[in-house]
Amino acid sequence: MDQIGSKFGEFQALVVDVWLHGFMGIDFGRIFTALGILVLFLLIRRAFTWFVLNRVVAYSKRRGSLVSAEVMEALRPPIRFVPVVVGVFFAFQFLNLEGELDLVAGRLNRTLIVFVLFWGIYRLLGPLSSSIEKLRLLLTSAMVDWLVKFLRIAVFVLGVATTLEVWGISVGPVLAGFGLIGVAVALGAQDLFKNLIAGLLILAERRFNIGDWVLVDGVAEGNVESIGFRSTLVRRFDKAPVFVPNAKLSDNAVTNFTGMTHRRIYWVIGVEYGTTVEQLRKIRDSIEEYITGNDEFASPDEVATFIRIDSFNDSSIDILLYCFTRTTKWGEWLKIKEELAFKVKEIVEGAGTGFAFPSRSLYVHTLPSEKPEVFTPPSDKAAKDGRPTQNDRPSLEDKSSEEA
Repeated sequence: MDQIGSKFGEFQALVVDVWLHGFMGIDFGRIFTALGILVLFLLIRRAFTWFVLNRVVAYSKRRGSLVSAEVMEALRPPIRFVPVVVGVFFAFQFLNLEGELDLVAGRLNRTLIVFVLFWGIYRLLGPLSSSIEKLRLLLTSAMVDWLVKFLRIAVFVLGVATTLEVWGISVGPVLAGFGLIGVAVALGAQDLFKNLIAGLLILAERRFNIGDWVLVDGVAEGNVESIGFRSTLVRRFDKAPVFVPNAKLSDNAVTNFTGMTHRRIYWVIGVEYGTTVEQLRKIRDSIEEYITGNDEFASPDEVATFIRIDSFNDSSIDILLYCFTRTTKWGEWLKIKEELAFKVKEIVEGAGTGFAFPSRSLYVHTLPSEKPEVFTPPSDKAAKDGRPTQNDRPSLEDKSSEEA
């Protein structure tokens, strides 16, 4: 019995020894307590999010301050991570580490602080850029978007460099190594840099902006959705996306239909050749009166407007109709053009004439009174046999006369 008691005492001493030595010289009591501190701060994080952040965001939205609401939404994830950083700091402080462990813990705390700081700056660039309307008027929306992307890349690189410095890694040799790699990559990625430079030129020249309707000669036609570092996304009217390399946009002709001030209607109206001069004048004057008296069409003082008898075609007398609408929207333009078509048909038919169509007339001055017979020469064999040839046979007319 005494032996069992001594063995149990030895086991108890072993458990105490393991508990005290713990992990890497840290007893498990302190480790579990540190984990408890971390869990406590996680609960504080949840409560802080519920009672503070959500209320601040709701208050900003009620006041109608869109910028403040966007800023709070952008900063919400980094702010929610702050209690975790504080919890890790106090947990390490409670562990009371020494030597290398204390050095690693200090660097880890610094890394978390750097991470939260640069994460907040990275997310804050979006709402701040969208709120600077004067900057967008000066640089256009696409250039501001490019600037935001560049700043975010710079913040990311600076954050990584700061983290490396925290862990005692010199950034200079790393940058030199990246420089050599960059030279090698540049030699093999010339098209990438060509598209990047072309994109910068497009933005600098302001050829088009996001949302514009463009036609890239021989490539695509549609609305510009985004201008990237390498390519531009053009959404065709059938909703199919076309990714056009920026170099093609720089080298090819690009028509920006959004820049139109007016939209053209160019018709050639053909009327019948039987139309008299008075009818032609009436048609021309009536069409001109309709266009000049309609506010949906631009006046001749603003743009070129012509309604003229233009040419004598093969099957018609052609009237040139050349005018512009004030609207540039395709749907509205189609409606105005349809109304004009109805009016032109009404005018032409009201003048007592009609529209011409391709035709051909055949003029015959005299017709032969009798139809000649077809002569067929006799064959040699029929002549020798004494049989009647085709010429010797009576015709239908002869048979009818004989029967009569």
